[in-house]
Amino acid sequence: MDQLLTYLDLAGVFVFAISGALAAARKDMDLFGIGVLALMPAVGGGTLRDLVLDVPVFWVAGNASLWAALAAAVLVFLFAGRVASRKTWLVWADAAGLALFSVVGAEKALAASDSAIVAVTLGVATAVAGGIIRDVICNEIPLVLKQEVYATAAFAGAGSFCLLSYAGVDGSVSLWGAIAIAFTIRAAAILRGWKLPKALR
Repeated sequence: MDQLLTYLDLAGVFVFAISGALAAARKDMDLFGIGVLALMPAVGGGTLRDLVLDVPVFWVAGNASLWAALAAAVLVFLFAGRVASRKTWLVWADAAGLALFSVVGAEKALAASDSAIVAVTLGVATAVAGGIIRDVICNEIPLVLKQEVYATAAFAGAGSFCLLSYAGVDGSVSLWGAIAIAFTIRAAAILRGWKLPKALR
């Protein structure tokens, strides 16, 4: 289980770093800018989670996450020019990172706090905080503030993981099932253009 969590965490770091690097490439940033923007979504949310939980920050305790993020930055730097639609790749990399981080974040928070509401809150924060930093640096309105079904998908992933865990479902099944739920909701929102309602005037 611990090894699976490590792999999922690294996968989340990698795909979120891809989204940050692609956002930088779309803004014509140089190699340094791509590297910096790759790190923001890759480690931003997890850093916030670990600071709130008062546990060692994951990328300080072990630097594999930093290497994964920097590898993603180099790949985008080398091959972004060959990608037909950087925005499309960015959106789908972000969706994968959202699903992975919402569930991994919830699992870590649940293990540390034994509180479902804390786990869900920090699962969502892990998934969306880094993307907010990325979008602000790129001078764009963060996806989470655009009526997008975005944080809602993270909430569904984190919440379903807690429900499955409390129901006694096997740990790896809970992880994969919750990740699938979060990704499916986000993917459906992307493909079908789902939006959250605005306040009534």
